[in-house]
Amino acid sequence: MNKHSMIFIGLDTHKEFHEVAYCEEQRGAVPVHYGRISSSKVSVKKLLRQFESKYPGATLHVVYEAGPCGYWIYRLITSLGHCCYVVAPSLIPKKPGERIKTDRRDALKLVRSLKSEDLTPIYVPEPEDEAVRDLSRAREAAMKDLKEAKYQLKALLLRNNIRYEGTANWSKKHLRWLTELILPHPAQQIVLQEQLQTIEERIRRLERLDNELTHHVHQWRYYPVVKAVQAMRGVRLLVAVGVVAELGDLNRFDHPRKLMAYLGLVPSEQSSGGKRHLGAITKAGNGRARRLLIEGAHSYRYPANVSTELQLRQEGLPKDIVDIAWKAQLRLCKRYQRMSKKGKHYNLIITAIAREMAAYIWAIAKEVVLTPVNSKLRLSRVGVLGIFPSKKT
Repeated sequence: MNKHSMIFIGLDTHKEFHEVAYCEEQRGAVPVHYGRISSSKVSVKKLLRQFESKYPGATLHVVYEAGPCGYWIYRLITSLGHCCYVVAPSLIPKKPGERIKTDRRDALKLVRSLKSEDLTPIYVPEPEDEAVRDLSRAREAAMKDLKEAKYQLKALLLRNNIRYEGTANWSKKHLRWLTELILPHPAQQIVLQEQLQTIEERIRRLERLDNELTHHVHQWRYYPVVKAVQAMRGVRLLVAVGVVAELGDLNRFDHPRKLMAYLGLVPSEQSSGGKRHLGAITKAGNGRARRLLIEGAHSYRYPANVSTELQLRQEGLPKDIVDIAWKAQLRLCKRYQRMSKKGKHYNLIITAIAREMAAYIWAIAKEVVLTPVNSKLRLSRVGVLGIFPSKKT
């Protein structure tokens, strides 16, 4: 066996087991079903050792679909010095006539597609970046749970025709009023007290997560980017952390249009011959980052202005970053007014603003110099860079 040859291995991953298939590099080689192995780390290491002994000197290229199993398989394989690729299931080629789907066929399809270079690897975050992303998502989930508890309590009051005469809901005065309520039936009073306790517990949970998120973000390697992005209008700490945690290294996009396409903010297109039809946005890629940008885009419906809070966020930042943020505010505020006068739908305007916000965030991130990741700690980053191995030796 040529020491420069490559062996392609496909894993159809599951919670309890992995289905394995492999194929040699030679032209005309047929993918072979290897079998089923346990999903433990010991079994994966044993599988790689078997291929190393069977094909000495060969380079192993492993591929599996992104899913609930996470990236520990990728990190394990790359730590052993092999190449690994994580691909999005929606981007795997599929024939229209395929009506049978099994684990074995999925593994064989992965190997066949990897060998023919028909797969597009996704970005794999560093463990530290994924941890901050999990914390940011947990904070968002806590906020969602708190809102749901409040909705349930208000629904209980509405069913009993109890109305609050004050103006500010969920203020201290409102909460005191809720604790003094007495419902007609003792069973309903128990429901009220339980819901009040649930709201108090979830408020404290949200406060704990806010404190932890602020603490860990200040120690994060992407904190300079998070701080710089807050120079833009409509991008406070939570939005900035969420966007940066979801997108990761923005330098992997060599043009802002690629970032827009990754966020799913570009319009879909159906063109043929001389006809060109643009439809709704694709909504591909990371939905949470897209939603956070949509939330921030609402602030540009007001005239351009540097508020006191925005000025405080911009203190200590380089002039180039502040200039980019001011340029973005001038352009996006004018564009909102221009599109609004043309009679465009509000949602369409906000989506267009969010799409350009992504471009300015990309430009600001380019101005921030970060400490590079130690290559010795990350042995194989081929799958992260999205580069497939060349078949030429």
